[in-house]
Amino acid sequence: MHKLDNINYLSLGNTLQQKAYRILTFYKIMHYLQDFTPILVGTIPLEINIDGSDLDIVCYWQDKQLFTDSINQHFSEYKNYNIHEVEVNGRLSVIANFFIEDFEIEIFGQNIPITQQYGYRHMMIEHDILLQEGGDFRNSIIELKKQGYKTEPAFVLLLGIENNNPYDALLNYEVHKN
Repeated sequence: MHKLDNINYLSLGNTLQQKAYRILTFYKIMHYLQDFTPILVGTIPLEINIDGSDLDIVCYWQDKQLFTDSINQHFSEYKNYNIHEVEVNGRLSVIANFFIEDFEIEIFGQNIPITQQYGYRHMMIEHDILLQEGGDFRNSIIELKKQGYKTEPAFVLLLGIENNNPYDALLNYEVHKN
């Protein structure tokens, strides 16, 4: 188990991470999702967030209807609630979005274990890269994000990886670094 697999590290993190921890625990978000192995992914765990970064939670469902019903039951009363199904990377996915206080929350679920989902895999690779490359690299990622770059394209650009699909390129980087 990786330290990022459990949100407790947020309670000791920066101000935004502590606020995220409070939101996730006070509103029992992870508790309500516990049957779906929820993990917070994205920029906030990696401390590369910018203004407007959301809380992305990936989940693993085996029964789509049960997952959808659970999300509707626990989160449908929140501001701007929306849930829909879409195909992502060749897999049926359920995505719910809503706001709690000033955080946008996105719950993303697929019928594939978390450790095989792209969002989780990207975060683990980005975490390793940030540890290897250090603070200047982290700051450069943040600056690119402020300029409008998405996270994976920013990493690929700074790493000098040429590829038409930065999301796949980052996954391939995982293979080459091992």
